[in-house]
Amino acid sequence: MNDLEEIIYKHALLNAAKHKGSANPGAVMGSIMSNEPELRSRAKEIGPMSGKIVAKVNALSVEEQASEMERLGIEVESKKPKAKETGLQELPGTHENIVLRFAPNPSGPLHIGHSRAAVPNAEYVKRHNGKLILRIEDTDPKRVYEPAYEMIPEDLEWLGVKADEIVYQSDRFEIYYDIARQLIEKGAAYMCTCDGATFKELKDSCKPCPCRDNTVEENLELWERFDTMEAGEAVLRVKTDINHKNPAIRDWVAMRLEDAEHPRLGTKYRIYPMMNFSVSVDDHLMGLTHVLRGKDHLANTEKQKYLYDHMGWDVPEYIHYGRLKMEDIALSTSKAKEGIENGTYSGWDDPRLGTLRAIARRGIQARTIYDLIIEIGVKMADSAISWKKIYGQNRNFLEPIANRYFFCENPQKVIVEGYADGKIDIERPLHADHMDRGNRILPFDGEVYLAEPDINDGIFRLMDAVNVEISGGDVKYHSTSFEDARAVKARIIQWVPVDDNVNVKIVMGDASTKTGIGEGALKGLEVGDIVQFERVGFARLDEITDDEMIFYFAHK
Repeated sequence: MNDLEEIIYKHALLNAAKHKGSANPGAVMGSIMSNEPELRSRAKEIGPMSGKIVAKVNALSVEEQASEMERLGIEVESKKPKAKETGLQELPGTHENIVLRFAPNPSGPLHIGHSRAAVPNAEYVKRHNGKLILRIEDTDPKRVYEPAYEMIPEDLEWLGVKADEIVYQSDRFEIYYDIARQLIEKGAAYMCTCDGATFKELKDSCKPCPCRDNTVEENLELWERFDTMEAGEAVLRVKTDINHKNPAIRDWVAMRLEDAEHPRLGTKYRIYPMMNFSVSVDDHLMGLTHVLRGKDHLANTEKQKYLYDHMGWDVPEYIHYGRLKMEDIALSTSKAKEGIENGTYSGWDDPRLGTLRAIARRGIQARTIYDLIIEIGVKMADSAISWKKIYGQNRNFLEPIANRYFFCENPQKVIVEGYADGKIDIERPLHADHMDRGNRILPFDGEVYLAEPDINDGIFRLMDAVNVEISGGDVKYHSTSFEDARAVKARIIQWVPVDDNVNVKIVMGDASTKTGIGEGALKGLEVGDIVQFERVGFARLDEITDDEMIFYFAHK
């Protein structure tokens, strides 16, 4: 039973369990289309299959159906709403000497979507004292962005993912060639010189192309002169089932010719492996015990199993998980690269992007992303993540570590008329919940900066200082005590001393900026420190210049 048949079988068993042992083909089809959106394009293929599989399930007794459901780990959902399953599910199969891999394409730095694969692999290895391989899959020279070779390990280090070994597929071409030759010698692969359109027509009709009947000797002769051919003149194909229900699986391409220059190889090679070939070879030779991948790779898993069978290799445990929908987060690497090149974005760490380095620059903690991915787990159901969810989780980490400071946007200098108590030092705690960190000192002498939006008619309390009455832009002393302010329901506003301050620029999430003045205590910060500007939000200090401090806004 292949992967698709097993999915249909599970849905049929589940439907039967809900209807006294009798599954309905239409209901099973509807369940698959509803719960497995990546299979909708294969509806015509699934329809006939589901009819046969439903008949098979209905031929079982209720007891036999229950036994199959238990074997496959299928549970009938209770009609009562149950708590949403969260957390990283346990690995199937062996937990001894496990080997897993994170295998990104070096088309750019990592973004939040990559953490969907990186984090579970790292966590499983950590839990079971296994081995994690970082495999850079750079077998398509047209998609390689050379700086990504350094950026990817840097991003993983920030995320808290530690690889035990780094492997570059571009170093392994001779290994791929050796396996390709072995396949040809076994009669399991053949050189195909059909043009793409002709092969597709034959494949779609479940007909083999003439090249499939080449002798081993003929294929080896073509293989030996493969790299002298024109690109597109020939490919190496792995033999599968030419009658397979999914046309994409029929005799898939293992090797093709590329004339593009590779950043690491130059023009040394022209014969390039396709992803399904190089991945299968490496997963086996590197001793992978488990392979975590998105359910959009179900067909690729089935393709790769043919190669395993041809070579007599043990198949690793495959764990497929649902899509991670990234709401309101810009993740397209190609679009980001285009935006950087045309000046739309300032770089890969532009705050509008969903790259790991962009969110790190804003003060989003690595643990926030790590924990969210662990919470989502590796179940087949699709999940969603949004800025709102990220901010909510991140706030839990920043709240206890970020000291508080005053900031006035678009500051206006005012003099409090009638104030006669001279210069006093106002002490405010750096963090009200962590008094051991001490206080900041804000000198007050009746002359202060206020944020322009706060200058409105009415009675206000300058936080921890005095109460003032504002009328038509004039600011007059009203009283001093907090009780007086509460009695007249004065709104509390912050302020910055005139003679102890620093220029501040805050780069917001949409790349706009807030400029203003912050209190002098900010001068003691170092780049990378995270603060909370009162009534503004959390921000990370990104740069200190001669005349200003530049922060990147995280969230409120």
